Amino acid sequence: MSLKQQINEQVKAAMKGGAKDRLKVLRLLTAAIKQREVDERIELDDTQVLSVIDKMVKQRRESIEQYTAGNRLDLAEVEQAEIAILAEFLPEPLTEAEIAALIDQALAATGAAGVADMGKVMAELKPALQGRADMKQVSSSVRAKLV
Repeated sequence: MSLKQQINEQVKAAMKGGAKDRLKVLRLLTAAIKQREVDERIELDDTQVLSVIDKMVKQRRESIEQYTAGNRLDLAEVEQAEIAILAEFLPEPLTEAEIAALIDQALAATGAAGVADMGKVMAELKPALQGRADMKQVSSSVRAKLV
């Protein structure tokens, strides 16, 4: 079963179970997927659906930072609950050791010598890490190794 079908099944289950908060998040996810399909006039595969989910998680993490800075912990908790629902559809996260090994492989594969080559390294890493690691942290790790 494709990821999109799994999400649609979860929407149906949330409707039947009366889980309003979960249903709201899942509907936002299906709307984001449909919007991208309409905009690009394509049918999204699992990798592209993962990128949509990853983008939504990233937006919520940024919102949590803003809400925490603004001392709105109630709103930050709502965003955290939404991340938990979205994370159900993401693959198992990688450990820091696995991420470090992938970074080393990407550095060797691209022959990166300095910060100017960071784009090449990130392009190499992105397919392997999509939805499995926080790309912001990966980026800072790559930058630290290139300096």
